[in-house]
Amino acid sequence: MTITPDDKDWTWVLEKRCDECDFDSTTVPATDVADLLRANAANWQALLHSPSAELRQRPRPDVWSPLEYACHVRDVFQRFRERVHLMLSEDDPLFANWDQDATAVEARYNEQDPATTSAELGDAAAALAVTFDAVVGDQWDRRGRRSDGASFTISTLSRYLVHDPIHHLYDATGERYAG
Repeated sequence: MTITPDDKDWTWVLEKRCDECDFDSTTVPATDVADLLRANAANWQALLHSPSAELRQRPRPDVWSPLEYACHVRDVFQRFRERVHLMLSEDDPLFANWDQDATAVEARYNEQDPATTSAELGDAAAALAVTFDAVVGDQWDRRGRRSDGASFTISTLSRYLVHDPIHHLYDATGERYAG
């Protein structure tokens, strides 16, 4: 069974706590996001060292396995690093659309090697964290937008983004964000 695409507009996470995973981006300064990304990546890497069969197991046919979520998180880190670089180098760039569900199928997320995914996820998180660490002063206010009209500053994009890997770790493990 294929996964039903998630078409929700998750920008609401910039305004209130997520009832599912307990993460509250309204309490997180953008300057803390890099450290949250590093901590989150360490949790994913620990998860990816559990037995491979469990990592590939979907809890339901229509819900991603932990390995599929990890591959998605890795790709989110890479995609958002590109977006931040665009925001830093262009005025109000329009981000290219990304069909994350198509990517999961095309890249065969559930067939990828957990050890390789762990290393790639760690590298992608580290690179994105370094990118956020380098943002200073008024750069946090630089803008970019999605094709659906959602507009972000680097500050809001960082807080919007960090919810994704935190929420997906909850999806994969059932453990809520403890802050």
